[in-house]
Amino acid sequence: MARNVKIEEMASAIMESMEEYADLATEDLKKAVKSAGEAVRDEIREKAPKRTGAYRKSWAVKNTKETASALEVTVYSRDRYRLTHLLEFGHAKRGGGRVAGRPHIAPAEKTGMERLEAEIERSLKNG
Repeated sequence: MARNVKIEEMASAIMESMEEYADLATEDLKKAVKSAGEAVRDEIREKAPKRTGAYRKSWAVKNTKETASALEVTVYSRDRYRLTHLLEFGHAKRGGGRVAGRPHIAPAEKTGMERLEAEIERSLKNG
């Protein structure tokens, strides 16, 4: 939107426009982070090993840290956190031998990061 500004007021007008853009970009970035976190949780739930289903259902997303310009989310297993590394990487059996790992967290993290980058790029291009 065009606006007539005197030369003396140009610096303040530019700063005002930049602050408005930064606020809009911050909102878009926070939405992208929240969306990527939920996508990671959903993918882990989909690919996680299922015996009773409790491990799959235990995955959640929470806001770890939020400031005016940043958002940090954590995807975690609420009550089955002791199993995550055993299922992801495998473990030794009691009587000897090993149980093979079933990677489900690392692939979800990788696709989540790619999705986050794509969403941030798209939102900054489209405004």
